[in-house]
Amino acid sequence: MNTASLNPIVLTLVTFIPAFGGLLILFIPRRDRDIKLFALVISLLAFVASLHLPVHLHRNLAGFQFEIDKPWIASPNIHYHMGIDGISVWLVVLTTFLTPLCVLISWKSIHERVKEFFILLLLLETALIGVFTSLDLFLFYFFWEATLIPMALLIGMYGHGRKVYAAVKYFLFTMIGSMFMLAAILWLYAKVGSFDFVIIQNAIRSGSIANFPAAANWLFLGFFIAFAVKVPLFPLHTWLPDAHVEAPTAGSVLLAGVLLKMGTYGLLRFNLSLFPEQARHNAPWIMVLALIGIIYGALVSLVQPNMKKLIAYSSVSHLGFVVLGIFSFTTAGLNGAMFIMLSHGVATGGLFMLAGILYERRHTYEITEFGGLATPMPKYATFFLVTVLASVGLPLLNGFIGEFLVLSGAFQARPIYGILAATGVIWSACYLLWMYQRVFYGKVTHEVNNTLPDLNLREKTALVPIAVAAVVMGVAPIMWLNAIDPAVQAALAPYVQLAAKVVGQ
Repeated sequence: MNTASLNPIVLTLVTFIPAFGGLLILFIPRRDRDIKLFALVISLLAFVASLHLPVHLHRNLAGFQFEIDKPWIASPNIHYHMGIDGISVWLVVLTTFLTPLCVLISWKSIHERVKEFFILLLLLETALIGVFTSLDLFLFYFFWEATLIPMALLIGMYGHGRKVYAAVKYFLFTMIGSMFMLAAILWLYAKVGSFDFVIIQNAIRSGSIANFPAAANWLFLGFFIAFAVKVPLFPLHTWLPDAHVEAPTAGSVLLAGVLLKMGTYGLLRFNLSLFPEQARHNAPWIMVLALIGIIYGALVSLVQPNMKKLIAYSSVSHLGFVVLGIFSFTTAGLNGAMFIMLSHGVATGGLFMLAGILYERRHTYEITEFGGLATPMPKYATFFLVTVLASVGLPLLNGFIGEFLVLSGAFQARPIYGILAATGVIWSACYLLWMYQRVFYGKVTHEVNNTLPDLNLREKTALVPIAVAAVVMGVAPIMWLNAIDPAVQAALAPYVQLAAKVVGQ
């Protein structure tokens, strides 16, 4: 089959390979090794298939590519409409990149209900990819809600401590937030007669929707609440530390690496694209909340005694940068926001993997239980340092590019925003490097730590791609930004027109 004939079905293949593999696991006898190997093969197959997307993406085009649009349900008018652009393509690849690493990192830590664990992991991967590829709002909402159940079960069944409490809290926060988005989607369908994103966007821009001006701000807020909970944006963030701390390592990696990006992706794809005037009108208070999240998340991370909770609160801070960049309405800000989504997925996903490796050896995340680990675990300490520096934003590693672009965009929007956000970069260096110093330097304060084994081959195999991705993204960011920029320019086009109207008046 040549590339041209493959294009119409490639998104379907990438999206549903994991789910199909998960269903096949049902028929595998309960031999743990066979299940794990099969899950690894399926997740790698999905990753290889997803590489077709950026390789064959026309990077100078802003519209959707690899589209497939088939009638699904006649009444209501629902289509199986999928497509990607420069904004969504890398989020799909990020999802397929992290999932095989999650399989590897869970190899020894999951002992009970192994079959169910890997089925849930693969079903979650399909739901996540579906969110980023759906262009029918009903289909988008279906996949959005479909992420809830496997993640809640992963936390509630395979987590630690107060795992059921954390799973229920995560489920309720996200479900309640999603109800506002559902109401907005149904209003749009009632007026337009279609769930199709492109049709709805064109109808809004042409002014053909009755009563839209009166309802527009409410619709904007309906989508915004759902996405703000998922980001999570301050003050809707309180579910995140519980979910992260109690989740199994693979759950934390996908939660931080991909699930939170559903919120920022939604803000960029729906709030900015469908409601430009309302986005511009609401931007000041949203940017204030983003700045509070940046500084608050960093300061709370600074005082955490628990390594995993520290990394969790750092996500609140880093995702605040993404929201700030999105609502700066600048090319640099939006490009930087997209790049932070990707770099945060790699770096923070790596930090959770490293924390999970240590938990397997000591069954604690308390920082005071460690110290001097660089002596018995030098390879582990090296990988941890690279990942910490990537998260801090050291030049030539992936965290630097996105933060620099977002700060540039924030300064263009309003200098005080850039100044306040820049303090978050300083704080992130403080809490991450201080954590590293307490865990790895000095004398070994607990005798048991002297006998901790260093990384084995499986763990190194899982961590090497993270380190390589952090370096390559930092050294050659243009490989990603070339695809992102045309889609960002298309998203900003309505704001250029709004600015021109204001100047003309």
